[in-house]
Amino acid sequence: MAGNRTSSQRIEPSFEGGRGRRDDGELRADARDRVAGGGKKSGGSRNSKPPARKARSRSGRRGSRGGGGITGLIRSLVYWCVVLGIWGAVGIGCLVLYYGARMPSATSWAIPDRPPNVKILSVNGEIIANRGATGGEALSLENMSPYIPQAVIAIEDRRFYSHFGVDPLGLARAMLTNITTGRLVQGGSTLTQQLAKNLFLSPERTLERKVQEVLLSIWLEQKYTKDQILAMYLNRVFFGSNAYGVEAASRRYFNKSARDVNLGEAALLAGLLKAPSRLSPARDPKAAEERAQVVLGTMREEGFITDAEIKTAMSQPPTKAKSFWSGAQYYAADMVMDQLPGMVGDISQDLIVDTTLDLDLEKKAEETLAASLDESGQKLNVSQAALVSIDGTGAIRALVGGRDYADSQFDRAVKAKRQPGSAFKPFVYAAAMEIGRTPMSIRNDGPVRIGNWTPENYDQKYRGEVSLATALANSLNTIAAQLVMEVGPRNVIKLARRLGIESEMQSNASIALGTSEVSLVELTSAYAPFMNGGFKATPHVIKRISTADGTVLYENTYDSPPRVLDPAIVSEMNRMMVGVIDHGTGKAARLKGWQAAGKSGTTQSFRDALFVGFTSNLTTGIWFGNDDGKSMKKVTGGGLPAKAWHDYMTAAHEGLSPSPIFGTTGVQPVFEDNQASPESIGNVISGGAIDEFPQAPVSDGQIANGQGVQQPADAANSGLLPPADVGETTGATRRTTLFDILTGG
Repeated sequence: MAGNRTSSQRIEPSFEGGRGRRDDGELRADARDRVAGGGKKSGGSRNSKPPARKARSRSGRRGSRGGGGITGLIRSLVYWCVVLGIWGAVGIGCLVLYYGARMPSATSWAIPDRPPNVKILSVNGEIIANRGATGGEALSLENMSPYIPQAVIAIEDRRFYSHFGVDPLGLARAMLTNITTGRLVQGGSTLTQQLAKNLFLSPERTLERKVQEVLLSIWLEQKYTKDQILAMYLNRVFFGSNAYGVEAASRRYFNKSARDVNLGEAALLAGLLKAPSRLSPARDPKAAEERAQVVLGTMREEGFITDAEIKTAMSQPPTKAKSFWSGAQYYAADMVMDQLPGMVGDISQDLIVDTTLDLDLEKKAEETLAASLDESGQKLNVSQAALVSIDGTGAIRALVGGRDYADSQFDRAVKAKRQPGSAFKPFVYAAAMEIGRTPMSIRNDGPVRIGNWTPENYDQKYRGEVSLATALANSLNTIAAQLVMEVGPRNVIKLARRLGIESEMQSNASIALGTSEVSLVELTSAYAPFMNGGFKATPHVIKRISTADGTVLYENTYDSPPRVLDPAIVSEMNRMMVGVIDHGTGKAARLKGWQAAGKSGTTQSFRDALFVGFTSNLTTGIWFGNDDGKSMKKVTGGGLPAKAWHDYMTAAHEGLSPSPIFGTTGVQPVFEDNQASPESIGNVISGGAIDEFPQAPVSDGQIANGQGVQQPADAANSGLLPPADVGETTGATRRTTLFDILTGG
């Protein structure tokens, strides 16, 4: 017993030295372990514990060393990435909820209407221009060249048909590219996102706008098909140079419809989307071409085209576009847009305007004026020209408002008002015909003084007694001045207004020489009654206005014009104006095989030169001059304008059968007062009453009638006194006799 206790006491210190003193709980636990072991006592059972604890300690040390290695680092990174990803998703979700809550309800979202387009068509149905905020009509994918959507998808959004509106892969690729290059090289926006931005959002770069863009993109993808989204994008996106949509861009840069665009042109259009203004071929053709080649390479990578097609596309000449829309037809398009609101009110829907313009004649007119200016412009100091060509109803068949629409959009044919010079004389002569004068009436070509005004002929020569037909053919100013005072300036103005002159005209004697300013279009249309037999020809370019679904909103009513001239007067005037071209000042306008009539006009100091004439088919007026009013180098209406008139009318009448001008066949000369010849004195003196006319202003100390006294009204109407001083060459006071009137002496 004692021995045993002694033995136990030796063991306990050894145990306590290893683990320290054990409490009662540990002892009870050991007892339970012994019972669980079958009740057998094992003297080594307690000695087996320390090795087990040592093993666990070594294992823990090995695990500790392993946790500090690469595996542990990867585990930590994955862990924190997951954590950060979760929190990032939560944050993004909160932002989406916040900015989404600031947007209107999705049930109220709708695609905004595309700005209305006005399609302007020629008389043959060809497109002259598209006008409106976009500058072009909308086309479906089926109607546009297939190369266009292929090129845009290849360069802008390769996974367009597979993503849900947002392309995470494309965004990641763009971010990586931009980071590695150190600059913004690629964008991560899809075509759907770009459309959403263009349709609904402002261009500002903010987080709110980007979140809204994503939400709208997803909504678009849910509501519309991919093809619909692509078509909306292509019809609204900006292509530079004020062109929105592929149709406007195609016509702007290639002067053709997007239906007819080839591969190289499609690549150029797609390349513009990166920087429309900077890459526009109207601004930098080289940069546009280089970008187009990048697009072609991308299209080949995507399998849209082959190497052979690329070779063909690259062999095409680079596109060169002018800085503005180019073509004379755009002057007519401007005229249409100016008149449209007055006919249909505010433009709130797509419209189709059928015009009277003939694009073939328009091209010939533009080429004629350009050739004339190129050949003689610098030599004769002429910088501008304009042309108007109309038919017998007043329908405008060709209109050129200036040398180059791309350089100047001001329409000199419609908006500019200039003195017509002697081109106004036919109205004076027609008014004289209405009070009984005839082409064979005789007047004396000599010095004339009307108040303070002493008109002279262009060559400063006098021919003595001449018929009115001869006077008009040679554009004698003295005879025109006498006629206007016989008829009265007010009656000349009344006739000019009947025929179509709407501009303000001064009621004075100098109106005989065309000193009141008019536009070329109204002057030309006022000649048309001579061509059509005496009916008014109201100038018009719009024939019909209809909506896209075919509803007619307006149709002109110029098919039944009023008569403004007696056919007999028309016949007399036409025979005289034929003489202007056959043997007068307009000989340069003669047409081979066609009878033509007209009149030249030249203003003071050669500032303006005009020729207005007609055949049985067309009436055409042409003007040459300078915008700043500077004098040309002795350019007269019978010179450069008459030659250009000849060139244009020759081209315009190709393939047509010649026909005579109204009233010029089977007509015998008619002498004044029904006399057989002008030999008697009664044929020389004007018969019948003379309309009253304003007295020319008289300054102090001057005489008005050569006798120092005012003539009474009854004397002025007696038919025995001339309407002006004829043959007076000095300011001396002397009596004018009947012999003086007849002899001009």
